[in-house]
Amino acid sequence: MLLVSPTLIYAVALLAVPLAAILVFSFWSQDFLTVDTTPTLKNYREALTEPLYRLLLIRSILISGAVTLVTVLLAFPIAYYVSFHVPARRKSLWIFLITIPFWTSYLVRVFLWKVILGFNGVVNSGLMALGIIDDPVTFILYNANAVVITLAHAFAPFAILPIFVALEKIDRSLLEASRDLGEGHVVTFLRVTLPLAMPGVVAAVLIVFIPTVGDYVTPELVGGPGGTMIANMIQTQFLKINNAPMGAALAVIAMAVVTVIALAFVWLNRRWLGVRQ
Repeated sequence: MLLVSPTLIYAVALLAVPLAAILVFSFWSQDFLTVDTTPTLKNYREALTEPLYRLLLIRSILISGAVTLVTVLLAFPIAYYVSFHVPARRKSLWIFLITIPFWTSYLVRVFLWKVILGFNGVVNSGLMALGIIDDPVTFILYNANAVVITLAHAFAPFAILPIFVALEKIDRSLLEASRDLGEGHVVTFLRVTLPLAMPGVVAAVLIVFIPTVGDYVTPELVGGPGGTMIANMIQTQFLKINNAPMGAALAVIAMAVVTVIALAFVWLNRRWLGVRQ
């Protein structure tokens, strides 16, 4: 207990206490700068009945789901290639290159995507120079599409690394045994490689999905009205409207919904693997 006490105190002080404070604050009410500590469910009733809050929460889940799907689908082939086709002496170099985006500020990367996807940005200028379009396209900036593209790029390394680790742990003799028994590469991948790599896929899904639901910087900079997410509303409640209890209630509801979705995904994955085994 003496050895774990510093770590326990650190975790409680920086994780449990803030979450408990948000939970307690969500049952209070605030009138500009005056906070009423009388317990009430008014914030939760308003959060669950107000159409705007429901719209933002559903949009956040859909955007995060799209980001997770795109990121994992693009990350798996990269992780597979590095694990199975890159020589062992060069794998460290590839992992090093994959982590290069972490060297720059997250805000810088978001602003770069704003430049790339802008009305006169790289994409539109390139397409117009090639004669593919006559006028700049507008569906790639200041909407949900821009948020998905930007977040998928930002969280790609978070998806590649856990999948790569899971693929590295696969015993290659199992793949050889499958092929010796007459199975082709596709069937071997579906029945051997993919099930054994699912822990990495699950980790990648959770690592990408959970934080993107609460992202507010990217929707603020590239999302526009059509890309606003629940975190932007929480920020507005705390910093602009001076209604911190409502912001806390929205945060608690968002955390609860994300927790349920994450647990359901993990349960479905375990059940799928159990059925296949």
